[in-house]
Amino acid sequence: MNPDRKITVIEPIKKQISDASDSTIPKLKVAAYARVSTEMDEQQSSYEAQVDFYTQYIKNNPEWIFVGVFADRGITGTSTKNREQFNSMINLALGGHIDLILTKSISRFARNTVDTLQTVRTLKKAGVEVIFEKENLRTFDPKCEMMLTIMSSLAQEESRSISENVRWGNQKSMQDGKVRFPYSCFLGYKKGKDGAPEIVEEEAKVVRAIYQMFLDGWTIRHIARNLTKKKIPTPRGKSVWSAATVQNILKNEKYKGDALLQKTYVEDFLTKKVRKNNGEMRQYYVAQSHEPIIDPEVFDQVQELLEKQKTYRSKVRDCHPFCNMLICGDCGRFYGHKVWHNHDNTERYDVWYCNAKYQGSKVCSTPTLRELEIYQGLGVVLTQLGEGETTLSATKFREIIESVTINSDRTLKFLLKDGQEITVTL
Repeated sequence: MNPDRKITVIEPIKKQISDASDSTIPKLKVAAYARVSTEMDEQQSSYEAQVDFYTQYIKNNPEWIFVGVFADRGITGTSTKNREQFNSMINLALGGHIDLILTKSISRFARNTVDTLQTVRTLKKAGVEVIFEKENLRTFDPKCEMMLTIMSSLAQEESRSISENVRWGNQKSMQDGKVRFPYSCFLGYKKGKDGAPEIVEEEAKVVRAIYQMFLDGWTIRHIARNLTKKKIPTPRGKSVWSAATVQNILKNEKYKGDALLQKTYVEDFLTKKVRKNNGEMRQYYVAQSHEPIIDPEVFDQVQELLEKQKTYRSKVRDCHPFCNMLICGDCGRFYGHKVWHNHDNTERYDVWYCNAKYQGSKVCSTPTLRELEIYQGLGVVLTQLGEGETTLSATKFREIIESVTINSDRTLKFLLKDGQEITVTL
C-alpha cells in the first residue's frame, strides 16, 4: 500500500445540497390513507372517524404539511386495482408531492401480500415512507420488509378466512331457501316490515306494462324507447332505458314469485371477480318464495316467445332491410323471406310470411305478403313523414323504422324509432 495515497470523499448530491442550504429541516409533506370495506352504519362511523382523526393529527404537527386524507369507502382491500383514492395518493407520492403516508394498519392498506410489498417497495424507491401505526412499522426501517411480509401474509389469510365464512353463510341461507333482493336496483319490490319482499304497486304497473307490450308484439328495443319517452325511471333510477334492462325484467323469474339462487359466484377472494354461474356452482330454485307481480302462466308464455324469437332470429336473412323487423301479429314471431314462382317458372315473387305459420296445430291467420306490398305500405309512411316515396337502404330503413307488425286484417303497424305509430291498410 502506498502511504502517499490521497483519498477524497465525495458526498452524495442530496447531502451537498443540504449542506449548501441553511440548517432548517424542511417540513414533510404528509398524507394519510383510510378505508372501510362495507357500507354498514358502524363501518360508516369508523370511516368518518379515521378521516377526522388523521386530518387533525397531521395538521397539529408543526413539522408536517397536510396534503390530504385519501379514503376509499365500501371497497375491498384485497386488491388495489379499483381503489381510486388509493391509486391517486400513490401517483401523487411518486410525483414528489408526498413524503410520508400514515395508515392505521396493514389490513387497511391492503390484504394482498404481493400488492403490499410491491407498493411499499415502489414508494421506498421514490423516497416516500409509509408508517403502519397498529404494527408500529416504518418502511424505511431495514427490518421492516421481513415483518411486513409476515404480517401482510397474515392479513391476506384473514381475508381468505372471512371470505370463506361469508360464502358458507350465503350457501346456508340458499339451502334454507332465503331469498335476497337487490332492492336498490330492482323494480317492483321493496323490503317489507317483516323483511320479506313487498310489492310497490306503482312500479309493479310498469313491470306488467312491459310484459303486456312484449306479448302485444312490441320489440324489446321499442319498449325501451317508449319507457324512456314517457320519462319512467329505470330500476337504477336513470332516465334512459336500454334493451338489456327490459330483457332482464322479462327474463327474471322473481317477477312470477320464484327465485333462482346463485346465478353468479365470486371466482377468487383476492380478485373478487364475479362470474356467471354456468354450472360451475350449485344453484337453488325456490318456488313461490314471495308474492308475484306477473302470473306464472304469463311469465312462461313470455319465456317461450323469447326463446322462439331467438331461434327464428338466427334463421331470418340478415342482408335484407326487413330482416328481424316484420312481426306476426298473431303469434308474435318474425316473418321470413321466401321466393315463389308462377306455374311455368317465368315469373318470380319475393314474399314474406310468418316463420311459424304452419309449425303448430293452429295456423297463423296473418297473410302472406308480397315484398312489393310491404314497400307500398312503407311508401305511405314516408309520405306522412314528408320524405316522399324514396328507395331506402337497409341502414336508412333501420334508422327510421323500429318494427312492422302485420295483422290478420292486412294492416301494417309501423313502430318508428321516435315512438310514433302509423297504421297502413293494404
